[in-house]
Amino acid sequence: MKTIGMLGGMSWESTSSYYTMINEGVKQSLGGLNSAKICLYSVNFSEIEQLQHQGKWGETAEILSEAAQSVQAGGADFLLICTNTMHKVAPEIEQAISIPLLHIADATAEKLKNDGVKTVGLLGTRFTMEQDFYKGRLSDRHGIDVIIPNQQQRDIVHDIIYSELCLGLVKDNSRQAYLNIINELHKQGAEAIILGCTEIALLVQQKHTSVPLYDTTAIHAEHAVQFALSH
Repeated sequence: MKTIGMLGGMSWESTSSYYTMINEGVKQSLGGLNSAKICLYSVNFSEIEQLQHQGKWGETAEILSEAAQSVQAGGADFLLICTNTMHKVAPEIEQAISIPLLHIADATAEKLKNDGVKTVGLLGTRFTMEQDFYKGRLSDRHGIDVIIPNQQQRDIVHDIIYSELCLGLVKDNSRQAYLNIINELHKQGAEAIILGCTEIALLVQQKHTSVPLYDTTAIHAEHAVQFALSH
């Protein structure tokens, strides 16, 4: 079994979901008392969040690259960045390490393509929805068309992530707001919705809607288990 490197803490709420899902995946695959071999570096999200909103992405890249080097030095065989948004600096992190990085957008795209989904709605932080590092990778590398919410809806999605979900707050009215946006994207032609922030699944699950949802946390964790157990 390979050792899984995890760059977490962004937020720790979703990192705990990763940890649980990965260990459950290994247990399901191997049985008995088997659990995942993990090397986890959890950053202080407050520092990262401030730099994000100041547009200081270079500084976030430095922090996360150093953390990734620590994960590699700890014995990890490959790396997960346990957040969608910070894949914006994935190229810089990849340059700083020699172990493979399993990109969350690639894992999600493979799942979508296997299911025959060609047009998706994307929910996430404002950075993920508006900038090209994520949706551009889906379209350019994988041929998937991406629809994003309008400006007002993007503000709602973004604010709920940072002011509620990253703090572990799950509110019914916020869930309804998300479901309204999901339904609107579906009407615009989205065959499915990418939950493109690792906290969103804390709020919205498949049981809440008939529109197919793709939980990037679960997909990324499953991909990591498969990679860890592959020969």
